[in-house]
Amino acid sequence: MSTATAGAELPPSSHVIVVNRWRERYAEYADYIDHRQHRVTYVSTELGLAAVPATAAGVAVVKATDDLAEVTAAVDDLVRRYGVPERIVALKEDDLLVGAALREQWQVPGPQTDQLLPFRDKLVMVGRVARAGLAVPAFAPAPDAGSVLAFAATNGWPVIVKPTIGSSSFGVVRVDGPGDVSGLRFADGPYLVQAFNPHSIHHVDGSCDGDTVSVIRTSRYLNNCMDFRGGTVLGSVEESDPAIQRLVADFAERVLRALTDRPTVFHLEVFVDRTAGTCAFLEIGARVGGAEIPLLWREVHGLDLVAVAFRDQLALPPLAIPPMRTDEVGGWLLVPAPERRPCRITEVTSMVGRSSGPYAEAVPEPGDVLPEADSYYEHVGGRFRFRGASTAAVEEAIQRTAATFRVEAEPLVQAAPG
Repeated sequence: MSTATAGAELPPSSHVIVVNRWRERYAEYADYIDHRQHRVTYVSTELGLAAVPATAAGVAVVKATDDLAEVTAAVDDLVRRYGVPERIVALKEDDLLVGAALREQWQVPGPQTDQLLPFRDKLVMVGRVARAGLAVPAFAPAPDAGSVLAFAATNGWPVIVKPTIGSSSFGVVRVDGPGDVSGLRFADGPYLVQAFNPHSIHHVDGSCDGDTVSVIRTSRYLNNCMDFRGGTVLGSVEESDPAIQRLVADFAERVLRALTDRPTVFHLEVFVDRTAGTCAFLEIGARVGGAEIPLLWREVHGLDLVAVAFRDQLALPPLAIPPMRTDEVGGWLLVPAPERRPCRITEVTSMVGRSSGPYAEAVPEPGDVLPEADSYYEHVGGRFRFRGASTAAVEEAIQRTAATFRVEAEPLVQAAPG
């Protein structure tokens, strides 16, 4: 699915500013809007320049796309060169509120801060979902160690402490008992604390038109995002069980209705108790899922979910989304960087072409440097995509690849200052 025709719905020669940090082509920007019909400019990191179309009218390079002051200065420069923007697009989760602030500054249509905050501030998020009558693990603000101890005294151990605004499980900690609380740091808060839920975590990806969920896929994590931060692999496989699909889809629709009445692409995470046939809310983002999800949807299901998100941020009416291909099950695997980034790859094993292996991979070459980049799930030791006839077949292929793949690296020696 492409939204290249979106350009015809904007005023002629509109100035559209895109904030981008991805080097991988998760977004096919040139397919979404005609770069010759409009003045499409970019605020990008140095790494992200690889994904900026050659037909871009202009580019301003920043160190960090979630630094509002730096991005504002870059946008001011683009405005001086190309005129006042008609639209501003920022698709990465960490950049959503930056994009909203810029729209408000320039009085541009599209998602505003108050509309996006329930999808970014986890305390606001879980509060809204809980008030809608949906199951949510017990939670509370966690301004200090005492608040965590008081919460656990009522709700038991272990607990999860996390930043209220964050991504890729950065700063998320499992606290198993009172002795671990002294190691917590709250200076860069705010934080919240939640009761630990032992059930399997599923991620749910799709699009809502403001009332009903129009497309959706449910996947089960193999391991979890917090453990990936700790150095283990992270995998995911789509669920082919119709009962699980229905259970999670119904829950997802109720969550979306609790948070928004606007067209929204979403990445929802839920706990699923298969024995009881129930769901509990974990968190949600108003954006396309990370890791290999955008590529998997395009290649296996024939639907570019990023294109839908791009159109949503242009504040154009949602189009009818064609049926997605569902005859195959998709899955993905991330292998973490073998050393602390930045590091230089010394050895790597390709897995494509092996029996029951991935159909696609993104692995570094010996000599490549894995950068210390903010797009955390992109710059890793190996990324793999799978497709197959069933959940069991794809999960087996993922596990086999995780056990076989090898990547080695050496720390990158930094030049001494001065």
